[in-house]
Amino acid sequence: MKICIIKLGADGDVLRTLPLAQAIKEKHKNAQITWITKGDIKDLLAGIDYIDTVLTLPYYGIDTFDILYNFDIDTEALELAGHIQAEKKYGFCAEGGYPAACTPGASYYLDTLFDDDLKKENTRTYQEMMFMAAELEYQNKRYELVLSEEDLRYAEAFAAENELAEKKLIGIHMGASSRWPSKVWHPERVKAFIRKASNEGYTLLLFGGPNEVESHEHLCAELESEGISIVRNNPRNTKRQFAALVSLCSCIVCSDSFALHISLGMGKNTIGLFFCTSPNEVEGYGLLTKLASPMLLEYFPERSDQYSEELTKSISEDEVLNALIR
Repeated sequence: MKICIIKLGADGDVLRTLPLAQAIKEKHKNAQITWITKGDIKDLLAGIDYIDTVLTLPYYGIDTFDILYNFDIDTEALELAGHIQAEKKYGFCAEGGYPAACTPGASYYLDTLFDDDLKKENTRTYQEMMFMAAELEYQNKRYELVLSEEDLRYAEAFAAENELAEKKLIGIHMGASSRWPSKVWHPERVKAFIRKASNEGYTLLLFGGPNEVESHEHLCAELESEGISIVRNNPRNTKRQFAALVSLCSCIVCSDSFALHISLGMGKNTIGLFFCTSPNEVEGYGLLTKLASPMLLEYFPERSDQYSEELTKSISEDEVLNALIR
C-alpha cells in the first residue's frame, strides 16, 4: 500500500502533525508512507522510522497512491492534493477555489477557521482536529525528534566551548513569524526575566535567528554590562543544530512558535507564553506549562495579527519565573 501525506507548513505545524503519520503507519503496517513538505523542515523528519520518504516542493511526481491525507489548506497544498491521484482522500481539498472537507471529519477544523465564536470556544487541540480530519481515533502520543551522531557532537562541542556542564541551563526563544507580531514577549520583560533567573542560579541560552541578531546583541550587551553572562546560539543554525542545542536544556521558555514544538519533540519541560493564539489548540503531552495573557481574548482571534505593546507586556517575568521554579 502506498500512502501520501501533504503537510507543507508552517514548520511548527509540520512537527505537530507527525503523530498522524505514526497512527497511519500503525493502522497500515506494511504501507510505504511518503510525506510532501517544503523547505528545510525536511531535515527534521530524517530518522523518523514511520516515514519512508520525504519530498519537498516542487513536486512533479506522477505516482498513484492508495490513500492521500492532506492536512493543509493553503493554495499550494490544495492544488497538490487535486493533482495527486489516490483511490481515497482525507483531509482538505479545493472546491470552487476554496478549502473544503474531503471527508466529514475535516469539517470541524474548517469551521474553526471561519467562525470566530467557535474558534474561541474550541477546546480541541490541533492534533485532535487533524485526527478527526483523517477519521482516525485520537492517540495522545508525543512525537519524538531523532538526533544524529553529528547533531549530538555539535551539542557536546557547544556545551564544552561555553562551559555548560552541570549548569541549570534554560533556553529562551522569543521569535515568531511577522504574521503574528504580538506573539513575542516584550524585550523589557525578557531582560527582567533573565536578571531574576540568573539570580536564582540558572544559566540562560538565548535562541534566535537572523532576524534577532541586532536585538539580541543589544540585549546581551546591556545585561553583560550588569555582570550577567548569556550564552547565544549561532543565529544561522540549521534546524537540526537548533534541536541539538534544545536537547542541552532542562527547560525551554518560548512563545507559541516553532521552538515550542521543537522542545516538545525533544521531550523537554516547556513554558509557553500565549498572547494572541489559542492555548487550547496546543497539545502539551504533560510537558507544557501554558501561560495565557489576561488580554488574550481581546485579540484572539479577530485581532491576532495586530501589534500591541501592552499585550506583549501582559505576562510578567515573575509569572514565568515562578512557573520555571515549579
